[in-house]
Order: sequence, then C-alpha cells, then structure tokens
Amino acid sequence: MSAAPEQAAPSGAEQPGDVLAEAGERVLEGGVGLTEEQVRRVLALPDERIPELLALAHRVRVRWCGPEVEVEGIVSLKTGGCPEDCHFCSQSGRFPSPVRSAWLDVPGLVRAARQTAETGATEFCVVAAVRGPDARLLAQVRAGIEAIRADGNPIQIACSLGMLTQEQVDELVAMGVHRYNHNLETARSHFPNVVTTHSWEERWDTLRMVRAAGMEVCCGGIIGMGESLAQRAEFAAQLAALEPDEVPLNFLIPNPGTPYEDYPVVEGAEALRVVGAFRLALPRTVLRFAGGRELTFGDLGAKRGMLGGINAIIVGNYLTNLGRPAQEDLDMLAELAMPIKALNEVL
Repeated sequence: MSAAPEQAAPSGAEQPGDVLAEAGERVLEGGVGLTEEQVRRVLALPDERIPELLALAHRVRVRWCGPEVEVEGIVSLKTGGCPEDCHFCSQSGRFPSPVRSAWLDVPGLVRAARQTAETGATEFCVVAAVRGPDARLLAQVRAGIEAIRADGNPIQIACSLGMLTQEQVDELVAMGVHRYNHNLETARSHFPNVVTTHSWEERWDTLRMVRAAGMEVCCGGIIGMGESLAQRAEFAAQLAALEPDEVPLNFLIPNPGTPYEDYPVVEGAEALRVVGAFRLALPRTVLRFAGGRELTFGDLGAKRGMLGGINAIIVGNYLTNLGRPAQEDLDMLAELAMPIKALNEVL
C-alpha cells in the first residue's frame, strides 16, 4: 500500500509579485485566464490572502458567467467491476474495496432522473464504471433516455461512460446526449502515477472527438492525489487549453481498499486556494463543486467556495460516496441569494 503523500504547503516566505493585481487586470477586466506560472503563484499565496483571492474569484465568476448556479444530479448505471486501475477509485475490480459490480435498471434511471429534476436541477448525468461502453451499455443508456423522455422529463442528459470511439460518440449524439464527462483527473506529468492501464492521451482523444461532434465537454479532476503545487498549476493550464464547458472540481476521498486509502484529506485553506486559482485560470467556464467537498470544506467552507468562484454544484449522493441531502445545498444557495439556472436557459 502506498504511503500518504507529502502535501505541498504554500510558503509564507515566498514573496512573488502581486499576482492578484495582475489577475484583476487580466482576468476580471479582460476575461483572459491566468497563465500556468501565474496560477502557481496564486496557489502559493499565504493564508492571510485567501479572502482577497476568493473575493476576486467571485467577482470574476459573476462578471463572466453571471450570478446563476447550475445544479446537477448524477446516477451510476453500472457500478464496480471496472478493469482500469485508477488508484483513487473504489470501483476498480483490481482493488479489494467493498464496492461490488451492479447494474441499475431502466425504471431506476427514470426514478433517479425524476428525483433529480424535482430538486430544480437542470442536468442529469448517467455514469458507468467502465473503460469504455460496450453494446449492452449503450443499449441501456438509449433505453434509459427514451424512458426518461417518455416520462415527460425535459432535464438535460449528460453521460460519463469512459473512453469512446468515433462511432460511439456519434451514437450518443443521436440519442440526444448534450454533454459528455470525461475527466483528465490530474496533470499530464502526474497521470502515470495515478493510472497505468490507459494514458492521459487516450482520455484527451475522447474529449477531442466529443467536442468535434458538437456535444459540450465536461472535464475536470481530483485534487489531493500526491500532485505537487506546480502540477496543480499545470493541470489548470491544460484544462484551459482544452476549453471545456464545465470543470468539476473533486477533492480526494480516501476510499478503503484503494491505493490512496491512507492519503490525507485536503485541508480547507488549501482547497480554497485551488478553487480561487482554477476560477482565475478558467474565467468563463462552469466550475462545479463535486466529490469530496463535504470532507474538505464542511458547511462553512462550502459557502466560502460558493463565494469564491464556484457556479455549479452536484446535489445528493455521488457514485459510491454519500453527499449532503440535496435540500441542504438548495437551502445554502437560497441563503447566499444565488439563483438556480432555469432549465429553459440551458435548453
């Protein structure tokens, strides 16, 4: 079992130029994301500058994305038994995690989509733990989408089904899938330490095909997998180069049975620096709170993150981990006076 990584702590002794002043001109006024080197300097800011960073990131979010928050629910269509060795994932069949292989039937998908829509969410993402979809999985997705529409549910449907061929991309477009999630997970330089059964480039190729086919691209990753501060900046720059429509920010959940089960949870101040830095790198992108935020932030920190550049949130449970009750997140958005994006603004 791998030992827990040594966390890269920002150095209070480092005195870079005033990168937040640079960000005010470049990002807030110009709408252009920070460079990789500038993101690294933001990630190295001392704790006492975090409120200033979050305030700037929030102003950037409101100026370039608007005040609305996009709400999404996710459901696992095929859980566990994945042949890949993503070290963070309890669904890998290679690790002794307690997650076992299971399928959700079409009526279950319809119920999950209905429950998601009832929260006010505009997005419903169907996820499968696979290297890539086979004919059976695609048939289940097609039947599920048809049944959701027959139920009178207009919610937007996204998918996350692993790596795709061009033919599979075309099939999903024909089904009406409007957004595809495929995370790069981490910086290209760090990826071989996280996954060995496929490459970063294979993921990039799927994203390129998805974008070319006209689907929206959802691509993010996980913070806290032993990456250095410089690699976090590298990752932000690589996402900016991809120009995704949405970036989900996950923070590592050290799941039992995985190689990362003993890794520490990312601390709140460190995570807030990441939130602010990624917003300044991606000023026009939907930046979504995703897995691990409950462990990393707690209630108070989550509110700070929402006021620090986040403009989307996954409500309810994640794939194999429990989240907060959806109503608690909706109450938080109401308390912060953040309107939920209406479905007709997304369609």
